[in-house]
Amino acid sequence: MNDPNALDESVLGPYLAQHIDGFGTLTGIVKFNAGQSNPTYLLNTSTGRFVLRAKPPGALLKSAHQVDREYRVMKALESTDVPVPRMLHLSGEDSPIGRQFFVMEFLDGRILWDPALGEIATNAERGAIYDSMNATLAKLHGVDIDACGLSDFGKPGSYFERQITRWTSQYRASETGTIAEMNRLIEWLEGRIPADDGLVSLVHGDYRLDNMMFAHDRPEVIAVLDWELSTLGHPYSDIAYQCMQWRLSHSSGFRGLGGVDRKAAGIPTEAEYVALYCRRRGIAGIDNWVFYLAFSFFRLAAICQGVYKRALDGNASNPEKAKSYGEAVRLLSALAVQLIDGE
Repeated sequence: MNDPNALDESVLGPYLAQHIDGFGTLTGIVKFNAGQSNPTYLLNTSTGRFVLRAKPPGALLKSAHQVDREYRVMKALESTDVPVPRMLHLSGEDSPIGRQFFVMEFLDGRILWDPALGEIATNAERGAIYDSMNATLAKLHGVDIDACGLSDFGKPGSYFERQITRWTSQYRASETGTIAEMNRLIEWLEGRIPADDGLVSLVHGDYRLDNMMFAHDRPEVIAVLDWELSTLGHPYSDIAYQCMQWRLSHSSGFRGLGGVDRKAAGIPTEAEYVALYCRRRGIAGIDNWVFYLAFSFFRLAAICQGVYKRALDGNASNPEKAKSYGEAVRLLSALAVQLIDGE
């Protein structure tokens, strides 16, 4: 059976040589196995290496997989102190591969998959890695959206209300069975949306360790990747989303920090990490923290349900792994219900 994610070198190579200066001759394509949404490929050429990121094949949910938004936000951030790869080309929908894609520079760095950072030799470096992630997030939320041309990248205000509506709709569209915890979580969130405090920033939407690239020789973020869910929104959504990591079991598929002796490893606690972010942003603290965490669990569960549905439909980027996401929805919603019950 033909792989729907496979790319035809014979038509893609000449197209890219025509549209990207210095591209050379395409000599090979390797699909990255990580990621479940927009398939990503390493392009080897006679002049070097490049990275291509595309919409997945097949029928897609409305407003999902907008690679043009990923391209636009990273292109805009090239003029800021938020580290991103350099954007090289955005295709149209009628591209040689039959769907929209973009090409960016290849960066040689480290992707760290395990938040416990067991492969890192010292506590000092582990702590510095978390500090760099924290500093990068604070920089992101300080970006002047008008100056970098992103003032129309999302709707200002009522962010959580709109997001709950959006992800509830996408969850219902991909629902494969009734999950009582998800229904309860949606109802709880809809009734506890905090009053709009006027805070608006560029948000990443999937800010976590393995969506960052670190330098080989120092504990520094050199690129923030995977901007598919970025928009103008509330900055607390990003910090809460990342802090789910502290609450997810390290033995689960999400590779959380639950069960890890963080003090012994030199990794900050959730409270310490949030306090550091607040100091960098010049704020006293974050009220309604349980709501922001519960929202993060809900949104990730809705995303996982979409991945699971695409696997059942045969459109997932990594089909075998994607089928496990059905159980992830139950895990995440159960953790969220425990969280709101303990409030």
